[in-house]
Amino acid sequence: MRKVVATGTFDIIHPGHIRFLEEAKKLGDYLVVIVAREKNVKHKPKPIMPEEQRRRVVEALKPVDEAILGDEEDIFKPIERIKPDVIALGYDQHFDEEWLKKELEKRGIKAEVVRIREKEDCELCSSAKIIERIVNLAPSRLKDFQERK
Repeated sequence: MRKVVATGTFDIIHPGHIRFLEEAKKLGDYLVVIVAREKNVKHKPKPIMPEEQRRRVVEALKPVDEAILGDEEDIFKPIERIKPDVIALGYDQHFDEEWLKKELEKRGIKAEVVRIREKEDCELCSSAKIIERIVNLAPSRLKDFQERK
């Protein structure tokens, strides 16, 4: 069985996430997704959704066989435990592939690193764009929302 690991924050699930996970699943037989711990998200604003909720939503997605939370202290611990054959990186993920390969080698992890180049092209294929849309629409929609309560 060929195991694939994919990682990410997965704050607000959108078609870009689905495409990434579908492409990652094509690289093997069993897809494990490591969902980033809030503490470890440093390259963008902290997630809106709690980490366990993000994990549960990711695990419910069709391409995903298992979703776990990452380690708060060492991002490589779950990878050491899973022993994947492939680590799939999204087209826009902030991982330097060469650095990642060297770190894996130092730890004796013999996983192939694959950068998935395919991406979903849609207006709201980004959690940041979804949040921006909500913020911009909030003043006009707030009154409607309050009236429905």
